[in-house]
Order: sequence, then C-alpha cells, then structure tokens
Amino acid sequence: MKIIMIYDQIQSGAGIKDDHMLPLGATKDTVGPAVMMEPYLKKTDGRIIASLYCGDGFFEADPDEVSRKLCAMVNKLKPDVVMCGPALNYLGYGKMAARGAGGVVKKTHAAMSKENEEPIAAYKDKIHIVVTPKKGGTGLNEALEGMCVLAKAMVEKSGEAEAAARYCF
Repeated sequence: MKIIMIYDQIQSGAGIKDDHMLPLGATKDTVGPAVMMEPYLKKTDGRIIASLYCGDGFFEADPDEVSRKLCAMVNKLKPDVVMCGPALNYLGYGKMAARGAGGVVKKTHAAMSKENEEPIAAYKDKIHIVVTPKKGGTGLNEALEGMCVLAKAMVEKSGEAEAAARYCF
C-alpha cells in the first residue's frame, strides 16, 4: 500500500510553530509521525512514498489554490491512500487536514483530536476523521495504528465501516 502523508510545518519537521507561512513542499523521506507509525505500516503492508507539507497559515491564505496543488501532486505520485495528520489539537492544521483530505480525489482520511471541533463538525460526514489525543495526551500509538488500519481497509475495500466505527468520530 503506497501512502502519501500531508503535514503542517510542525509535524513535517520543516518548521516551527511560528513558521505559519512555510510554502508547499515535499520529501520522499518518512518524516514526522510516520516515523512512529513504522510498526503499524509493516503490519498493514504500507509504505510512505512521499510527505507533502506547508504552513497552516500558507494554506489558510489561499486554501483553494493550495488544495489544487496538493491534489495535483497526489495525482502525479499515484498513491493508494493519503493520510492527513495527526493534527492533534492544532486548530490550523486540523482545518488544513480536513479540507485537504476532503479535496483529494484518492482515498484519504484525516486525524485530529476532539479539540478541533470546528473542522470535525464541518467534515466528519464527508471524510473519515481518526480520533487522536491532543498534544501530550495518551493514546497516540492507538491512533497511529488506527490510521494505518483504516487506510488498509479503504484500499482493500473491506472492513472500512468497521474500522471507521472503531477509530473515527
């Protein structure tokens, strides 16, 4: 299963909290939370083929254009699935993850904590949103595993409803 991750500046490791205007970028390296996902990726026969990222402020300044570019990059790389997150309780990234996931044509889902009430309410009926803890909270490993299990179910078109019921809002 070929996976593309979509991150903000913090989760990608390309910037810090204040680098909101970091432009769109990409790496073939496994970065951010995907490093911690390795055991779950192995269990689900998944591998990261690229990580796309930008600052949450850069995304918010022109979400339509950035979404268009993200979709073009995804379509060029031809993954089996796209994962946005985990956004934890970062609201800017939560909005970016939900909207980015909703705009990508391929199978995709987002992950964020309950503190991201606004994007969850706006997108939970359009995309799968995996429940994650807030930054520093417990349960991150379970959430990362859930992201991988749901991705595999989406790709295989088997068990998606069960995985969504178990891991999503």
